[in-house]
Amino acid sequence: MRLCVIGSGSSGNCTYVSGGGVTVLVDAGLSGKETIRRLETIGVPEGAIQAVCLTHEHDDHCTALRTVGRKAPLGLFANSGTREAVTRSGKCGELTWNVFTTGSTFLIGGLRFDPFSVPHDAYDPVGFIVGDGKVRVGLVTDIGMPTGAIRERLRGCAAIVIESNHDERLLRDADRPWALKQRIAGRQGHLSNRQAGELLAEVAGSDLKTVFLAHLSSECNRPEIAVRTVSDILQKAGHGNVSVKLTYPDRPGDVLDL
Repeated sequence: MRLCVIGSGSSGNCTYVSGGGVTVLVDAGLSGKETIRRLETIGVPEGAIQAVCLTHEHDDHCTALRTVGRKAPLGLFANSGTREAVTRSGKCGELTWNVFTTGSTFLIGGLRFDPFSVPHDAYDPVGFIVGDGKVRVGLVTDIGMPTGAIRERLRGCAAIVIESNHDERLLRDADRPWALKQRIAGRQGHLSNRQAGELLAEVAGSDLKTVFLAHLSSECNRPEIAVRTVSDILQKAGHGNVSVKLTYPDRPGDVLDL
């Protein structure tokens, strides 16, 4: 398998996953032109994407569906709640949908997708475990709080892309409306650096080698703070061998071959 977060943040989220004879995007929150440009910088040509999987309907996860989704020969994969929300918005036109049930495995080529519920302020948001029969990758962004189901799903992954949205002190001191701060820090909002680190420390095992910190707030976080906070928690829990990497809003992160 091959994994690369080609963009992550409030301006747009998109992750490239290949393996099992297929190439898939999880979310398509960048513009179509920018998605193609960033994929080409990591050696993925235009037209290589065969399917798009959606975690939820927010604009920063589905902006490019009209262009990228229409060109994917295997179509667009989403649960019924996300499909209905995207369709109701009227922003994406006619698309070919493959509707999965949250909690039930589905296949795209030789890749196995296991969608699971996450708490977030969307209709039916999910995370994914993606595997090729040899290794498993966890993708869990836009998550308000850890749950027992999320912990169980993430165990045994070789790599995890996880939200590390804000530093709690920076969020508290930010010049933002109180209601917005409450939403971000709430159970349907976004994970803090500390919460991300604690969740990773709970699920880390011998298989976990790499974590990517995603969806960092430009106002309420700093890359160095996020990496230090998560790394320190993992180190104290005896998982100092896990590599902690950043993702970026304006360029692809590292390409990981598994």
